[in-house]
Amino acid sequence: MASKLYVGGMAYSTTSESLRQLFAQCGTVESATVITDRVSGDSRGFGFVEMSSEVEAQAAITKLNDQSFEGRKLMVNVAKSPGSGGGPRKTSSW
Repeated sequence: MASKLYVGGMAYSTTSESLRQLFAQCGTVESATVITDRVSGDSRGFGFVEMSSEVEAQAAITKLNDQSFEGRKLMVNVAKSPGSGGGPRKTSSW
């Protein structure tokens, strides 16, 4: 079963393809996506990588977390399931 990883601290120049190539050192990459701003299309400095197994995902965390890539130190950990992070947004009450 595939394991999804969160990758933070990326250089704004990192592409989905360069992210895929980096994580391919640790196993089979099912998908690699750099998250971009909806308006400008610029990278938001984080993304997600889906490895083909939990063993490969753990290897990627061990090898790549806190390592420099394209001039920035990466933060790699297991991605939280959708809806489990952040909390509710506050709306103004004017």
